[in-house]
Amino acid sequence: MGIEPAVVFVHGMRTSSAIWDRQLEHVRDAGYDAVAVDLPAHGERRDERFTLPGAFDVIDDAVATFAADRPIALVGLSLGGYTTLAYAARDAALHQAGATREPTRLAGVVAAACCSDPKGKPVALFRDVAHVTVAGASAARRQARAASARWRAALRGQGSRAGGSDVAALLGGTVAVGPFRPGWDVVTDALTHLAGHSSVADVRAARVPVWLVNGSRDHLRLQEQRHLAAAYQGALVVVPGAGHDVNTDAPDAFNRVLTRALRDFRRP
Repeated sequence: MGIEPAVVFVHGMRTSSAIWDRQLEHVRDAGYDAVAVDLPAHGERRDERFTLPGAFDVIDDAVATFAADRPIALVGLSLGGYTTLAYAARDAALHQAGATREPTRLAGVVAAACCSDPKGKPVALFRDVAHVTVAGASAARRQARAASARWRAALRGQGSRAGGSDVAALLGGTVAVGPFRPGWDVVTDALTHLAGHSSVADVRAARVPVWLVNGSRDHLRLQEQRHLAAAYQGALVVVPGAGHDVNTDAPDAFNRVLTRALRDFRRP
């Protein structure tokens, strides 16, 4: 039968762990132990600033709640997807360098809605939009509109039909997350940490199976084939009719994919 992994869910930008309620119910009903975390600057951690090392600490704390010999599956959406891929790359680097003698606990990663490499121009331009929007003045808003136009043009140059929904996608979609919704300062912090950081390189560095899951209507599926080709062992699933928030746009379809992925991550 093999050893079933425990599951750690990591949400997208400007949302919270609440987006995973349907997935938590699904995997727990199937017998998996699972937890959904709040990243820094989100949910219960809303008073913190977002940093990638801080996000890694959150995942480390979640992993530590399970038995020391339990394999771990990471499931991330958008910002959470980029974070889990970077975490998997760091895990592989630590083991390769001999920084830890313990075998890796990571069994696999489901990375959703994160197949546009942040190292490219679109994310850097969108970070500029966030910076000037945080400033708040009318002149800053004019700069934001100009930067947003450059951002959409950059996306079109990479084969995407960019539109207003692309902006909402990078912000983390429109899923209700309760009375608190992080502002643009979170976007600035997150994109500052992501810009120049290659998700394709992270997929290549990770030495575990990586399942890439995208909604067919997600305009940010710019480089899904590059990500798939980089994987040590990978799969790509495109969910028909879903947008960037694929797990909430099509929860039943996403849960079916999740079931398949977790079976693939099972250890002998």
